[in-house]
Order: sequence, then structure tokens, then C-alpha cells
Amino acid sequence: MSKRVYLDYSATTPVDRKILKAMMPFFSEKFGNPLTIHRFGSEAADSVQGARNEVANFLNCQDKEVIFTSGATESNNFVIKGVLRDYYLKNKRIPHIITSVIEHNSILDTCRKLEKEKKIEVTYVPVTSDGIVKVEAVKKAIKKNTILVSIMQINNEIGTIQPIKEIGKIIEVENKKRLKKKKREIIFHSDATQGINYLNIDVNKLSVHLLSFSGHKIYAPKGVGVLYRKIGTSIKPLFDGGGHEGGLRAGTHNVPGIVGLGEAIKMLKNKNTKFKNKEIKRLRDYLIKRVLKEIPNSHLNGSKVERSPGNANFRFDDVEGESLILSLDMEGIAAGTGSACSSGSLEPSHVLMSLGLKHEQAHGSLRLSLGKYTTKKEIDYTINILKKELNRLRKISGDVLKSFK
Repeated sequence: MSKRVYLDYSATTPVDRKILKAMMPFFSEKFGNPLTIHRFGSEAADSVQGARNEVANFLNCQDKEVIFTSGATESNNFVIKGVLRDYYLKNKRIPHIITSVIEHNSILDTCRKLEKEKKIEVTYVPVTSDGIVKVEAVKKAIKKNTILVSIMQINNEIGTIQPIKEIGKIIEVENKKRLKKKKREIIFHSDATQGINYLNIDVNKLSVHLLSFSGHKIYAPKGVGVLYRKIGTSIKPLFDGGGHEGGLRAGTHNVPGIVGLGEAIKMLKNKNTKFKNKEIKRLRDYLIKRVLKEIPNSHLNGSKVERSPGNANFRFDDVEGESLILSLDMEGIAAGTGSACSSGSLEPSHVLMSLGLKHEQAHGSLRLSLGKYTTKKEIDYTINILKKELNRLRKISGDVLKSFK
């Protein structure tokens, strides 16, 4: 195997060389702890603050509203458990949370666990066959004891863009009514991990109180992320043991990672990045058009229009997705079936099942996600290999069926 093609950017991205270069001094030369008061510490603290300023500028928020974490999974857990902790300090009644059926497992698993412990009740809002959360469904789900709504900005598997701005406006209207009655406001959270590369993440325009994302989806390193917390939003820390991050997130700062994240955010604001994103979308459209036209019994999962520029999620009749991924890997092509956090599970994707697909359809799905290093030559190579491997696997499937007759 000589050729290597990476089409799994939704799972993770390689660290950009410019970002890596900016990080390197903080491993050995500028290694101080930001909370110490000597020069080594001050140097690290200034760099952490610089990264914080970059994130705040990008989100259009205050620097003290930016909390550095280990990634979106921690941030998402922080949101649900932290809001719940604060609620139970002042209330005894079981609160209500609204989320969607296609959220990342860091949201869904947390909700299910707390449900089993009878600490919350949850409404899991369904999606359309295109994978879109209906604004009206969220509105109808609101109860008197609703304290939190969490809807992701872009789905990590099928790439569907959700109407976050519209949902935010509905919650704003509901909160104005509650303020008049001096009742607790609903907190609105969005996991923007897949959206930060491509969409406008102005937290004021989105009307969110909390927003989370990871660095490793935007060419920064793994193990670093952000939770935006609007000033005044009631949330209690998950970790104890230090005054880090305004007393909300104990633990020594991952200085190299934070510096890398700051550099990645800075690059997102570059005109070249916006130009590259248009090129990614053009290649994605080219890929979808050719696959659907040239490969029989192929289908696109998710919306054709409201879709992340880098996402193409297909399903193929009479083929098992895991077999297809392994076959592509043997030809040097890295792809995915869905969330990297759930890989290895024998269960079909909860996201694909939520679209109304059958088990065998969900198992026959393939996610190809593009990034800034993807080329047309790689797409053409992938399509050719995909045709060959699908023909081979379908023949095997047909021979097996014949043997049972």
C-alpha cells in the first residue's frame, strides 16, 4: 500500500505545522506553571491569556467568559452536571432538560445516567428524515421545570446544520416571561465542535448561555477545548482543588495545548481559511454528485442543503459499513461510519436510526469528511476504489445469499 488518503476530518485533524511551531517552546523552554508568580509562570500566564483573548474575540464575548477544558466531552459534561449541581443547591423538585436524539454521546449518555439516578427528566426531541431538529418541537417540549436546552450546532455524523439561532430566540422569549414572574431562566447550550471550522460562532447572535468545542477538530492538538459561559449563567464546577479558570475548572493548565488552540482560532479568522472552506465545499459537492450518479443503490444521509461543507455521509444497499471501511483502509483510505467516540460498538448509529433507517441501512453507511489538505486527486482515487470495493463486497454478499437458497 503506497497511497494514503485521509477522509476522517470529522473524527480529528492533524496539527497544523504553524500551530505546532507556536506550541513547541512551551514544552521545554517556556514550561512554567501559569499560577506561579515568578518569571517562568508569568510568561506562561501571558500566553494563556493571549489564547483566551483570541477565543473571546472569535466568539464575540468577554475573556472571562472563556473557560479552558480538556475538550468538548468534558465541556458537555460540565454543562449538564454543573447546571444540575447549581439547581439542586436551591431546589428540591426534579428538573427537566431538553436535548435531541442525535446529540453526541457525551450529552446523551450523561442525560441517561442522570435519568436512571432519578435526578432529571429528559425530553429527547426527534429530528426530520433529513436530520434537522424542528424549532417548534423544542418550543413544545418546554415545561415549567425546564432548566436547560442542549442542541448541537452541526451533527458529527451526518453533518446537518441545526437552527441554533432560531431556537435561541424561542428561549429568549420564554425567559422574558419567566423574568416577569421572577422564575428561573432556561439555560441554552450548544456543542459547536463541528461548526467552529465553518460557521459564524458569535455567541450573542446565537443567543446561547453556554457553548463548547474541541481543539482537535480545527488543526489544534487533542486534549484541549473550551466552554463559553455567559456572565451570570448559574453553573457549579465539576472539579475541586484549585482556583483555575475563575474557580470553575480546577487543574493545571495545558499551556502548550491552549497556545495551540489560540493559534488555531487565529487561523480561522484568516481570509485564506475562508477561501479554503469554499474549496472544501466544492470538493464535497463533487464527491456527492459522482457517488450518487456513478454508484448504483447509493444514498445520501442527511440534508443536501443544511450540511457542513466537509461532510458526506452515504449509505449503500447490500453492504456492511465496517467491512467497507476495512476494505478502504487496505487501499490506504481512512474513513468512518460515524462518531469516533462510538467506534467499536456493534450497535447501529443512534443518529442514523433517528432518521428512520432500518438496522441494515444504518450498518451500510459510510462517512467521508474532508479537510483543508484534501485534494481533487484524492477524491477521484477514493471514488474509483469505492466502486471497486463495493462491487467486490456486493458480489460476496450475493454469493452468501445464494448459498442459503
